[in-house]
Amino acid sequence: MSSIENLQIPSELLPRDGRFGAGPSKVRAEQLAALVADAPTYLGTSHRQATVRNKVGEVRDGLRDLFNLPDGYEVLLGNGGTTCFWDAATFHLVANHSQHLSFGEFSSKFASSVKDAPHLSDPQIIKSEVGTHPRAVADDSVDLYALTHNETSTGVMMNIERPAGSTGIVAVDATSAAGGLMIDPAQFDCYYFAPQKSFASDGGLWLAICSPAAIERIETLAASGRWTPAFFDLKIALDNSRLNQTYNTPALATIHLMASQIKWMNDNGGLAFSSGRSGRSAEILYTWADASDFATPFVANPEERSKVVATIDFNDDVDATIIAKVLRANGVVDTEPYRKLGRNQLRIAMFPSVDPEDVASLCASINYVVGNL
Repeated sequence: MSSIENLQIPSELLPRDGRFGAGPSKVRAEQLAALVADAPTYLGTSHRQATVRNKVGEVRDGLRDLFNLPDGYEVLLGNGGTTCFWDAATFHLVANHSQHLSFGEFSSKFASSVKDAPHLSDPQIIKSEVGTHPRAVADDSVDLYALTHNETSTGVMMNIERPAGSTGIVAVDATSAAGGLMIDPAQFDCYYFAPQKSFASDGGLWLAICSPAAIERIETLAASGRWTPAFFDLKIALDNSRLNQTYNTPALATIHLMASQIKWMNDNGGLAFSSGRSGRSAEILYTWADASDFATPFVANPEERSKVVATIDFNDDVDATIIAKVLRANGVVDTEPYRKLGRNQLRIAMFPSVDPEDVASLCASINYVVGNL
Protein backbone atom coordinates (compact mmCIF):
# COMPACT_ATOMS: atom_id res chain seq x y z
CA MET A 1 0.00 0.00 0.00
CA SER A 2 1.32 3.42 -0.97
CA SER A 3 1.88 6.15 1.60
CA ILE A 4 -1.16 8.13 0.40
CA GLU A 5 -3.38 5.12 1.02
CA ASN A 6 -2.16 5.17 4.63
CA LEU A 7 -3.30 8.78 5.00
CA GLN A 8 -5.21 9.44 8.20
CA ILE A 9 -8.04 11.92 7.82
CA PRO A 10 -8.43 14.19 10.90
CA SER A 11 -11.29 12.94 13.04
CA GLU A 12 -12.94 16.36 13.10
CA LEU A 13 -13.38 16.15 9.31
CA LEU A 14 -14.82 12.65 9.17
CA PRO A 15 -18.56 11.91 9.01
CA ARG A 16 -20.06 10.60 12.22
CA ASP A 17 -21.40 7.68 10.16
CA GLY A 18 -19.35 6.69 7.14
CA ARG A 19 -21.88 4.53 5.25
CA PHE A 20 -22.69 5.95 1.81
CA GLY A 21 -23.47 2.74 -0.08
CA ALA A 22 -26.07 2.63 -2.85
CA GLY A 23 -27.47 -0.59 -1.44
CA PRO A 24 -27.40 -2.23 0.95
CA SER A 25 -27.64 1.19 2.53
CA LYS A 26 -27.11 2.66 5.96
CA VAL A 27 -29.39 1.15 8.62
CA ARG A 28 -30.22 3.46 11.52
CA ALA A 29 -29.31 2.30 15.02
CA GLU A 30 -32.92 2.82 16.12
CA GLN A 31 -34.11 0.23 13.60
CA LEU A 32 -31.71 -2.35 14.99
CA ALA A 33 -32.69 -1.54 18.56
CA ALA A 34 -36.36 -2.03 17.72
CA LEU A 35 -35.60 -5.38 16.09
CA VAL A 36 -33.56 -6.54 19.08
CA ALA A 37 -36.36 -5.51 21.45
CA ASP A 38 -38.94 -7.53 19.52
CA ALA A 39 -36.65 -10.44 18.67
CA PRO A 40 -37.72 -12.85 21.44
CA THR A 41 -41.33 -12.89 20.23
CA TYR A 42 -40.81 -12.05 16.55
CA LEU A 43 -37.72 -13.71 15.08
CA GLY A 44 -38.06 -17.45 14.66
CA THR A 45 -41.85 -17.37 14.53
CA SER A 46 -44.25 -18.41 11.76
CA HIS A 47 -44.86 -15.91 8.97
CA ARG A 48 -48.43 -17.24 8.74
CA GLN A 49 -49.28 -16.14 12.27
CA ALA A 50 -50.43 -12.78 13.59
CA THR A 51 -47.05 -11.65 14.98
CA VAL A 52 -45.47 -11.47 11.53
CA ARG A 53 -48.62 -10.76 9.54
CA ASN A 54 -49.30 -7.72 11.70
CA LYS A 55 -45.81 -6.44 10.86
CA VAL A 56 -46.44 -7.01 7.15
CA GLY A 57 -49.70 -5.11 7.57
CA GLU A 58 -47.76 -2.32 9.25
CA VAL A 59 -45.51 -2.10 6.19
CA ARG A 60 -48.45 -2.05 3.78
CA ASP A 61 -50.44 0.51 5.78
CA GLY A 62 -47.34 2.62 6.34
CA LEU A 63 -46.62 2.76 2.61
CA ARG A 64 -50.22 3.74 1.95
CA ASP A 65 -49.78 6.69 4.30
CA LEU A 66 -46.28 7.57 3.08
CA PHE A 67 -47.34 7.81 -0.56
CA ASN A 68 -50.81 9.18 0.20
CA LEU A 69 -52.35 6.54 -2.02
CA PRO A 70 -55.75 7.09 -3.65
CA ASP A 71 -58.62 4.68 -3.00
CA GLY A 72 -58.21 1.40 -4.83
CA TYR A 73 -54.40 1.35 -4.84
CA GLU A 74 -52.93 -1.72 -3.16
CA VAL A 75 -49.48 -2.67 -1.84
CA LEU A 76 -48.23 -6.06 -3.00
CA LEU A 77 -45.08 -7.83 -1.83
CA GLY A 78 -43.15 -10.96 -2.60
CA ASN A 79 -39.75 -12.58 -2.34
CA GLY A 80 -36.91 -12.15 -4.82
CA GLY A 81 -36.25 -8.43 -5.14
CA THR A 82 -36.62 -6.22 -8.18
CA THR A 83 -34.90 -8.69 -10.52
CA CYS A 84 -37.59 -11.21 -9.66
CA PHE A 85 -40.30 -8.63 -10.21
CA TRP A 86 -39.11 -7.93 -13.76
CA ASP A 87 -39.62 -11.60 -14.59
CA ALA A 88 -42.99 -11.67 -12.83
CA ALA A 89 -44.09 -8.63 -14.82
CA THR A 90 -43.49 -10.50 -18.08
CA PHE A 91 -46.27 -12.87 -17.03
CA HIS A 92 -48.87 -10.65 -15.39
CA LEU A 93 -48.22 -6.99 -16.24
CA VAL A 94 -47.14 -6.94 -19.90
CA ALA A 95 -50.06 -8.14 -22.02
CA ASN A 96 -48.08 -8.28 -25.28
CA HIS A 97 -46.12 -5.15 -26.20
CA SER A 98 -44.14 -2.84 -23.91
CA GLN A 99 -42.04 0.29 -24.29
CA HIS A 100 -38.90 0.74 -22.18
CA LEU A 101 -36.74 3.75 -21.45
CA SER A 102 -33.12 2.57 -21.26
CA PHE A 103 -30.46 4.89 -19.85
CA GLY A 104 -28.23 2.77 -17.65
CA GLU A 105 -27.52 -0.71 -16.36
CA PHE A 106 -30.72 -1.25 -14.40
CA SER A 107 -33.23 0.50 -16.67
CA SER A 108 -32.12 -1.86 -19.46
CA LYS A 109 -32.74 -5.08 -17.55
CA PHE A 110 -36.54 -5.12 -17.60
CA ALA A 111 -36.39 -4.70 -21.39
CA SER A 112 -34.05 -7.69 -21.56
CA SER A 113 -36.50 -9.79 -19.55
CA VAL A 114 -39.33 -8.90 -21.91
CA LYS A 115 -37.21 -9.53 -25.00
CA ASP A 116 -36.35 -13.01 -23.74
CA ALA A 117 -39.98 -13.92 -22.96
CA PRO A 118 -41.22 -16.19 -25.79
CA HIS A 119 -44.87 -15.28 -25.24
CA LEU A 120 -44.37 -11.50 -25.72
CA SER A 121 -43.55 -9.41 -28.77
CA ASP A 122 -40.18 -7.67 -28.90
CA PRO A 123 -40.34 -4.50 -26.80
CA GLN A 124 -39.84 -0.95 -28.00
CA ILE A 125 -36.63 0.38 -26.45
CA ILE A 126 -35.87 4.09 -26.35
CA LYS A 127 -32.27 4.76 -25.35
CA SER A 128 -30.22 7.79 -24.44
CA GLU A 129 -26.60 8.33 -23.53
CA VAL A 130 -25.56 7.52 -19.96
CA GLY A 131 -25.86 10.64 -17.86
CA THR A 132 -29.16 11.58 -19.51
CA HIS A 133 -32.62 10.03 -19.79
CA PRO A 134 -34.97 9.58 -22.78
CA ARG A 135 -38.70 10.29 -22.86
CA ALA A 136 -41.61 7.95 -23.43
CA VAL A 137 -43.62 8.25 -26.64
CA ALA A 138 -47.31 7.37 -26.72
CA ASP A 139 -48.08 4.45 -29.03
CA ASP A 140 -51.46 2.74 -29.40
CA SER A 141 -49.75 -0.66 -29.70
CA VAL A 142 -48.06 -0.35 -26.31
CA ASP A 143 -49.90 -1.85 -23.33
CA LEU A 144 -47.18 -1.11 -20.74
CA TYR A 145 -44.71 1.77 -20.44
CA ALA A 146 -41.64 0.86 -18.36
CA LEU A 147 -40.06 3.91 -16.73
CA THR A 148 -37.27 4.25 -14.18
CA HIS A 149 -37.54 6.91 -11.49
CA ASN A 150 -33.85 6.82 -10.62
CA GLU A 151 -31.04 5.07 -12.49
CA THR A 152 -28.83 3.78 -9.67
CA SER A 153 -25.82 3.10 -11.88
CA THR A 154 -25.48 6.60 -13.36
CA GLY A 155 -27.15 8.94 -10.87
CA VAL A 156 -29.84 10.15 -13.28
CA MET A 157 -33.38 10.76 -12.06
CA MET A 158 -36.45 11.57 -14.12
CA ASN A 159 -39.83 13.07 -13.32
CA ILE A 160 -42.54 10.44 -13.62
CA GLU A 161 -45.40 11.44 -15.90
CA ARG A 162 -47.80 9.38 -17.96
CA PRO A 163 -47.03 9.72 -21.67
CA ALA A 164 -49.55 12.20 -23.09
CA GLY A 165 -52.31 10.43 -24.97
CA SER A 166 -51.25 6.93 -23.89
CA THR A 167 -53.66 4.15 -22.98
CA GLY A 168 -51.22 1.56 -21.60
CA ILE A 169 -50.42 1.16 -17.92
CA VAL A 170 -47.29 2.80 -16.50
CA ALA A 171 -44.85 0.65 -14.49
CA VAL A 172 -42.04 2.45 -12.70
CA ASP A 173 -38.83 0.92 -11.38
CA ALA A 174 -38.44 2.85 -8.12
CA THR A 175 -35.81 0.64 -6.50
CA SER A 176 -33.48 3.48 -5.49
CA ALA A 177 -36.12 6.24 -5.65
CA ALA A 178 -39.00 5.12 -3.45
CA GLY A 179 -38.98 6.95 -0.15
CA GLY A 180 -36.30 9.42 -1.23
CA LEU A 181 -37.98 11.19 -4.15
CA MET A 182 -41.41 12.76 -4.44
CA ILE A 183 -43.97 10.98 -6.65
CA ASP A 184 -47.58 11.55 -7.68
CA PRO A 185 -49.48 8.22 -7.58
CA ALA A 186 -51.79 9.49 -10.33
CA GLN A 187 -48.83 9.24 -12.73
CA PHE A 188 -48.24 5.49 -12.35
CA ASP A 189 -50.04 2.17 -12.21
CA CYS A 190 -47.25 0.09 -10.70
CA TYR A 191 -44.46 1.61 -8.59
CA TYR A 192 -42.15 -1.22 -7.60
CA PHE A 193 -39.04 -1.28 -5.43
CA ALA A 194 -36.92 -3.17 -2.91
CA PRO A 195 -36.13 -2.42 0.77
CA GLN A 196 -32.33 -2.04 0.68
CA LYS A 197 -32.17 1.60 -0.45
CA SER A 198 -34.24 4.39 1.15
CA PHE A 199 -36.00 1.92 3.41
CA ALA A 200 -32.71 0.92 5.05
CA SER A 201 -33.40 -2.78 5.18
CA ASP A 202 -32.03 -5.89 3.47
CA GLY A 203 -32.69 -7.14 -0.05
CA GLY A 204 -34.60 -10.19 -1.22
CA LEU A 205 -38.09 -8.65 -1.10
CA TRP A 206 -40.02 -6.73 -3.76
CA LEU A 207 -42.89 -4.35 -3.11
CA ALA A 208 -45.27 -2.95 -5.70
CA ILE A 209 -47.84 -0.19 -5.31
CA CYS A 210 -50.55 -1.02 -7.82
CA SER A 211 -53.43 1.08 -9.14
CA PRO A 212 -56.84 -0.43 -9.94
CA ALA A 213 -55.74 -0.62 -13.59
CA ALA A 214 -52.66 -2.65 -12.65
CA ILE A 215 -54.75 -4.92 -10.40
CA GLU A 216 -57.16 -5.48 -13.28
CA ARG A 217 -54.26 -6.30 -15.62
CA ILE A 218 -52.89 -8.86 -13.14
CA GLU A 219 -56.27 -10.51 -12.68
CA THR A 220 -57.07 -10.53 -16.40
CA LEU A 221 -53.78 -12.11 -17.43
CA ALA A 222 -53.99 -14.63 -14.59
CA ALA A 223 -57.44 -15.68 -15.82
CA SER A 224 -56.26 -15.93 -19.43
CA GLY A 225 -54.55 -19.27 -18.88
CA ARG A 226 -51.04 -17.94 -19.51
CA TRP A 227 -48.68 -20.43 -17.89
CA THR A 228 -46.81 -18.88 -14.97
CA PRO A 229 -44.43 -20.37 -12.38
CA ALA A 230 -45.97 -19.88 -8.96
CA PHE A 231 -42.95 -17.91 -7.73
CA PHE A 232 -43.55 -15.31 -10.49
CA ASP A 233 -47.36 -15.32 -10.27
CA LEU A 234 -48.53 -11.80 -9.37
CA LYS A 235 -52.08 -13.04 -8.79
CA ILE A 236 -50.75 -15.35 -6.07
CA ALA A 237 -48.75 -12.40 -4.67
CA LEU A 238 -51.90 -10.23 -4.76
CA ASP A 239 -53.99 -12.83 -2.93
CA ASN A 240 -51.33 -13.38 -0.26
CA SER A 241 -50.63 -9.67 0.18
CA ARG A 242 -54.29 -9.08 0.98
CA LEU A 243 -53.73 -11.53 3.84
CA ASN A 244 -50.58 -9.64 4.94
CA GLN A 245 -48.27 -12.47 4.00
CA THR A 246 -46.00 -13.66 1.21
CA TYR A 247 -46.43 -16.81 -0.86
CA ASN A 248 -43.26 -18.33 0.61
CA THR A 249 -41.25 -17.58 3.71
CA PRO A 250 -39.79 -14.04 3.83
CA ALA A 251 -36.83 -12.72 5.80
CA LEU A 252 -38.49 -11.53 9.00
CA ALA A 253 -35.72 -9.11 9.93
CA THR A 254 -36.07 -7.39 6.56
CA ILE A 255 -39.76 -6.75 7.12
CA HIS A 256 -39.20 -5.48 10.67
CA LEU A 257 -36.39 -3.11 9.68
CA MET A 258 -38.50 -1.72 6.86
CA ALA A 259 -41.51 -1.21 9.13
CA SER A 260 -39.35 0.80 11.53
CA GLN A 261 -38.00 2.96 8.72
CA ILE A 262 -41.47 3.68 7.32
CA LYS A 263 -42.72 4.63 10.79
CA TRP A 264 -39.75 7.01 11.24
CA MET A 265 -40.58 8.64 7.93
CA ASN A 266 -44.28 8.99 8.65
CA ASP A 267 -43.79 10.18 12.24
CA ASN A 268 -41.58 13.01 10.99
CA GLY A 269 -43.72 14.29 8.15
CA GLY A 270 -44.00 11.55 5.55
CA LEU A 271 -42.53 11.68 2.07
CA ALA A 272 -41.91 15.43 2.31
CA PHE A 273 -39.63 14.73 5.28
CA SER A 274 -37.73 11.77 3.82
CA SER A 275 -37.29 13.27 0.35
CA GLY A 276 -36.38 16.57 1.98
CA ARG A 277 -33.44 14.95 3.79
CA SER A 278 -32.19 13.47 0.52
CA GLY A 279 -32.74 16.79 -1.21
CA ARG A 280 -30.68 18.65 1.38
CA SER A 281 -27.83 16.14 1.08
CA ALA A 282 -27.91 16.49 -2.71
CA GLU A 283 -27.81 20.28 -2.46
CA ILE A 284 -24.71 20.08 -0.25
CA LEU A 285 -22.90 17.57 -2.46
CA TYR A 286 -23.63 19.16 -5.84
CA THR A 287 -22.86 22.66 -4.56
CA TRP A 288 -19.48 21.37 -3.39
CA ALA A 289 -18.79 19.62 -6.71
CA ASP A 290 -19.84 22.64 -8.78
CA ALA A 291 -17.47 24.85 -6.80
CA SER A 292 -14.58 22.36 -6.88
CA ASP A 293 -11.63 22.73 -9.24
CA PHE A 294 -11.07 18.94 -9.40
CA ALA A 295 -14.60 17.44 -9.28
CA THR A 296 -17.82 17.91 -11.24
CA PRO A 297 -21.24 16.23 -11.29
CA PHE A 298 -21.34 13.52 -13.96
CA VAL A 299 -24.94 14.39 -14.89
CA ALA A 300 -24.75 17.66 -16.81
CA ASN A 301 -28.40 18.74 -16.52
CA PRO A 302 -29.09 19.86 -12.92
CA GLU A 303 -32.75 18.85 -13.30
CA GLU A 304 -31.69 15.26 -13.98
CA ARG A 305 -29.17 14.93 -11.14
CA SER A 306 -30.33 12.33 -8.69
CA LYS A 307 -31.15 13.42 -5.15
CA VAL A 308 -30.57 9.92 -3.81
CA VAL A 309 -27.50 8.59 -5.68
CA ALA A 310 -24.89 11.10 -6.87
CA THR A 311 -22.10 10.38 -9.37
CA ILE A 312 -19.16 12.77 -9.17
CA ASP A 313 -16.42 12.80 -11.83
CA PHE A 314 -12.81 13.77 -11.05
CA ASN A 315 -10.15 15.38 -13.20
CA ASP A 316 -7.72 13.03 -14.93
CA ASP A 317 -4.92 14.00 -12.55
CA VAL A 318 -7.00 12.93 -9.53
CA ASP A 319 -7.47 9.17 -9.12
CA ALA A 320 -10.92 8.49 -7.68
CA THR A 321 -9.88 4.91 -6.94
CA ILE A 322 -7.23 6.18 -4.52
CA ILE A 323 -9.73 8.55 -2.90
CA ALA A 324 -12.17 5.69 -2.33
CA LYS A 325 -9.40 3.51 -0.83
CA VAL A 326 -8.30 6.25 1.57
CA LEU A 327 -11.89 6.93 2.58
CA ARG A 328 -12.50 3.24 3.20
CA ALA A 329 -9.35 2.96 5.31
CA ASN A 330 -10.75 5.81 7.40
CA GLY A 331 -14.16 4.19 7.88
CA VAL A 332 -15.99 5.98 5.05
CA VAL A 333 -17.22 3.12 2.89
CA ASP A 334 -18.90 2.23 -0.40
CA THR A 335 -18.14 5.40 -2.36
CA GLU A 336 -16.72 3.40 -5.29
CA PRO A 337 -18.35 3.99 -8.72
CA TYR A 338 -20.66 1.52 -10.43
CA ARG A 339 -18.26 -1.04 -11.86
CA LYS A 340 -19.66 -1.22 -15.41
CA LEU A 341 -19.77 2.53 -15.91
CA GLY A 342 -15.98 2.62 -15.94
CA ARG A 343 -15.50 6.28 -15.06
CA ASN A 344 -13.03 8.11 -12.81
CA GLN A 345 -15.70 8.97 -10.28
CA LEU A 346 -17.28 8.32 -6.90
CA ARG A 347 -20.88 7.23 -6.38
CA ILE A 348 -22.41 8.54 -3.17
CA ALA A 349 -25.78 7.50 -1.78
CA MET A 350 -27.91 10.15 -0.09
CA PHE A 351 -30.86 8.09 1.09
CA PRO A 352 -33.01 9.51 3.92
CA SER A 353 -31.06 7.68 6.65
CA VAL A 354 -27.89 9.52 5.66
CA ASP A 355 -27.46 12.69 7.72
CA PRO A 356 -26.91 15.74 5.48
CA GLU A 357 -24.22 16.88 7.93
CA ASP A 358 -22.33 13.66 7.18
CA VAL A 359 -22.48 14.49 3.48
CA ALA A 360 -20.89 17.86 4.25
CA SER A 361 -18.18 16.06 6.26
CA LEU A 362 -17.61 13.67 3.37
CA CYS A 363 -16.96 16.65 1.09
CA ALA A 364 -14.44 18.02 3.60
CA SER A 365 -12.75 14.63 3.83
CA ILE A 366 -12.44 14.37 0.05
CA ASN A 367 -10.92 17.84 -0.05
CA TYR A 368 -8.37 16.74 2.55
CA VAL A 369 -7.45 13.59 0.63
CA VAL A 370 -7.07 15.39 -2.68
CA GLY A 371 -5.00 18.07 -1.00
CA ASN A 372 -2.57 15.36 0.07
CA LEU A 373 -2.32 13.52 -3.24
